[in-house]
Amino acid sequence: MKLYCATTNAGKLREFRLALERFGEGRIELESLPGLEQIPPCEETGDTFEENAILKAVYYSRWAPRLLFADDSGLEVKALNGAPGVRSARFAGEGASDEENNRLLLAKLRGLEDRAAQFVCVIALAQAGRLIQTFRGVVVGRIAEAPKGSNGFGYDPLFFYEPFGCTFGEVSPERKLEVSHRGRALELLAKFLTAAAPRLS
Repeated sequence: MKLYCATTNAGKLREFRLALERFGEGRIELESLPGLEQIPPCEETGDTFEENAILKAVYYSRWAPRLLFADDSGLEVKALNGAPGVRSARFAGEGASDEENNRLLLAKLRGLEDRAAQFVCVIALAQAGRLIQTFRGVVVGRIAEAPKGSNGFGYDPLFFYEPFGCTFGEVSPERKLEVSHRGRALELLAKFLTAAAPRLS
């Protein structure tokens, strides 16, 4: 089964392919939507990850020859009332780098004892402008005092995952995928696709 995704984020695309190769048992071929850079970007006006994922999937699926999914994901920090949330990628402003976002997050948490946080990912699957299904994954951790590790992207070097005893930035992509928010959502997507393949193809 061929599946398209709507992202220009190289880090996400790597994780998407890794997850679908594993969870789809080699039956799902993933491609980035052709010409995505030339399509006017979808306005992410939703207040939740679900709303934004659906907006993007329905919008970009109009240009896809087959099934397409889009995700919206980010970090929710308890002490910041769920921020950065849907603004995770632009926490420090439009076009902010991962380093700038991480630096701002640490500044806002300075002196706070409660550093509980969770990563959330919602994937929306659509075809020809019609929503088919959504899939949600969550992983719970806390924000470290300083970034550690050079793997992953985004807030991974700050996200301390207790069962691993280290940040997501310190583990391999394969190990992170076993427990990550994106891995869990993609596993649900892959199971849905393999079960529904005859009627979706």
